Amino acid sequence: MKAGLGGFLSRYGAILILAVVVAAALAYGAYRYMQWSDARLAAVTADYESRLETVSGELARAEADNTALGGNLEAERERNDAFASQIEDISGTVGKLDKLSKTDPELLIKYSRVFFLNENYSPEGVEKIDKQYVYGNPDEYVHEDVWPYLEELLEDAADDDVDLSVISGYRSFGTQAALKAGYRVTYGSGANAFSADQGYSEHQLGTTVDFTTDSVGSSFTGFDGTEAFAWLEKNAHRYGFVLSYPAGNTYYQYEPWHWRFVGVDLARDLHRDGEHFYDLDQREIDTYLINIFD
Repeated sequence: MKAGLGGFLSRYGAILILAVVVAAALAYGAYRYMQWSDARLAAVTADYESRLETVSGELARAEADNTALGGNLEAERERNDAFASQIEDISGTVGKLDKLSKTDPELLIKYSRVFFLNENYSPEGVEKIDKQYVYGNPDEYVHEDVWPYLEELLEDAADDDVDLSVISGYRSFGTQAALKAGYRVTYGSGANAFSADQGYSEHQLGTTVDFTTDSVGSSFTGFDGTEAFAWLEKNAHRYGFVLSYPAGNTYYQYEPWHWRFVGVDLARDLHRDGEHFYDLDQREIDTYLINIFD
C-alpha cells in the first residue's frame, strides 16, 4: 500500500514538475513574443511616421506649388482681362468710327449766315409727313430718320389736346431759292431778316420743320402766344427738337415756329442748361453727331 502510494506521489510529482517546466517555458515564450511584438510594432510605427513625414513634406511642397500656380493663373487672368478690355476698346472705337463715317456730317453744322450748303446737297432719304399732321394737307417731307421722332412729338401733342401742325418741312436748294425770290418781291431787302438765302436754310437738311395751328395759319402771327408753342417749349427737347432762332438771336428775327432736330442728347442738354443751338461752339456740337439718331 505504501509502495503504491509512493509510486503515485512520485509520478504525480514528476507530472507537476513537468507542468511547471512547461508553464515556465510558455511564460518565457510569451514574454519573448511580447518583446518581439513590441520591437516589431515600434519598427512599423517608426516606418509609418517616417513615411508620414515624407508625405507631409511632399504635401507642403504641393501646396506651395499650387499657391504659386494660383498666383500665376491670377496674373495671367488679369493680363487676359486687360487684353480683352483693350480689344473691346478698339472694337468700340472702330464701331464708333464706322458709325460716324455713315452719319451725315452736315446734320449738326451751324448754317445760317455761317456755312453754305451747295445746290447738290439733299438728305439721304426723306419721308412724307402724315397729312393728318400737315396744315392745309399739301405734301410735306422730313428726313427719314427724323420722322419717327417728329411723328411721336405730333402724336403726343394730339394726345394732350394741343392743336399743332407742320406747315413746312424739307426744302431743296431750288425750292428755297424760289421762296426767297417771292419774299424779295413782297418785302424787298426786309426778307433777309426772316428768310435764308438758298444754301443757308436749315430746311434743306430735312431736319427742320415750321409749326403752326389752325388759329394762326400761314401768317405765324401770334404763334408764340399759343398753347402749341408753350407745349413745344416744355416738351420738344424730349423728341430731339430745339428752337433755332429764339428772341434776341443774331441770325434772323425771332421765329417761334421754326424747330430743328438735333438729336435727343443735345436737345436735352441745351434745355437743361438754358442754352440754344447757335450759342455752342461747333466743336462741342460735333461731339453729339454720332448719337444724333439714338
